[in-house]
Amino acid sequence: MRPTGRLHLGNYVGALENWVKLQETANSPTATEIFENYHLIADYHVLTTNPNTSEIYKNTMDMVIEWLGAGIRPEASPIFRQSQVKEHAELFLLLSMLITKERLERNPTVKEQARDLNLEETLVYGHLGYPVLQAADILLYKGEVVPVGEDQLPHVEITREIARKFNSTYGPVFPEPEGRVTQFARLPGLDGRAQMSKSLGNSILLSDSPEEIKAKMRKAVTDPQKIRRGDPGRPDICLVFTYHRKFNPAEEGEIRTGCESGQLGCVDCKMRCATRIADFLAPIREKRAYYEAHLDEVQDVLIDGEKRARAEAQKTMAEVRSAMKLGEV
Repeated sequence: MRPTGRLHLGNYVGALENWVKLQETANSPTATEIFENYHLIADYHVLTTNPNTSEIYKNTMDMVIEWLGAGIRPEASPIFRQSQVKEHAELFLLLSMLITKERLERNPTVKEQARDLNLEETLVYGHLGYPVLQAADILLYKGEVVPVGEDQLPHVEITREIARKFNSTYGPVFPEPEGRVTQFARLPGLDGRAQMSKSLGNSILLSDSPEEIKAKMRKAVTDPQKIRRGDPGRPDICLVFTYHRKFNPAEEGEIRTGCESGQLGCVDCKMRCATRIADFLAPIREKRAYYEAHLDEVQDVLIDGEKRARAEAQKTMAEVRSAMKLGEV
C-alpha cells in the first residue's frame, strides 16, 4: 500500500484482511496452501501523484500501526519500505525496457486514477510507469500470489506479461504471479461510487471513533425510491446493505426483510450498521492506541523487515544480472 494517510474500510476489505488470512495459513492444519508474506510500504509510489515528501514518514508510521492493529505479525511477515531496498529501483529500470508506452496507456486503473484526481493533463512519467515499478515490487520477491483489491488486477496482469517477456528473453527467473481478491474486493464509497477513496472523501477510516462513524453513515446514500419509513426498499442496490453483509452478517436476513417490507427506516438501518462497524473496528483501535504510545517498537519492526527484505532482494538481483549477463568480466 502507498503511505498516503490513514487507512479506510476499503483498504481493509480489499486487501489487508486477505493479507492477515494468508499469513495465518502456516498455523492452520486445514490449509491447502501455505504462504510466506512480504508486506511492502510503497513510498516510491506516493511520488507518482504528489512530489511532496514531508508527510511520508508520518504516514508510513500511521499505516504500519494500522497493519499491526489489523493482525499483521512482523515476525512472520516482514514489513519494509520500498525506498530502503534499492534493488526495487534497479529492477524497475530493467523491466521498463520490456514494455511499451502504448501498453501502459491502455491500463484502465491509471486512466481511472488520472480522471479522479484531475491529472489527465499533468500525468508524469512515473505515474504512467508505476505498474512497472509494481511489477518489480512483486517479482523481486518472486511473488506467486498477489492479494489485492479488484482495481489492482490489471497491474497484476502487466506483471505477468513482463515476467513472461523477461523469461523468454533472458531465461527463467520469475514466476507468473496470480492476483487473489476477496468476496468484497471493492467496497463502495459512502457516496455510492464504486470504491472508497480518501481523496474523494467517501470513506470510513479504521481509526474513526464510533461517533465519527455514525456521523459519516448518516450521509450515506441509499435506495432513491425508499424516501420514508414504510416505503418498500431494494436492499440489493443499497450500499448500506452491502456494508451490513460484510460487517453485520448475523442480521443480514432481518435487515433485508425489514427493508423490503418498509418496516425498517433508512436512518435506523444506517445506525445499526454504524454500530456494527464500530464494534468490528474496536480491537484495531485498541491496538492502534498501544503502538502510538510505543513508536520505538514500530521503528524496530521496519528496521528488521528491511534487513530481511534486502537479503531476499539481493539474491534475486544476482540471478537477474546473471541471466542478463550484466557486469560480466
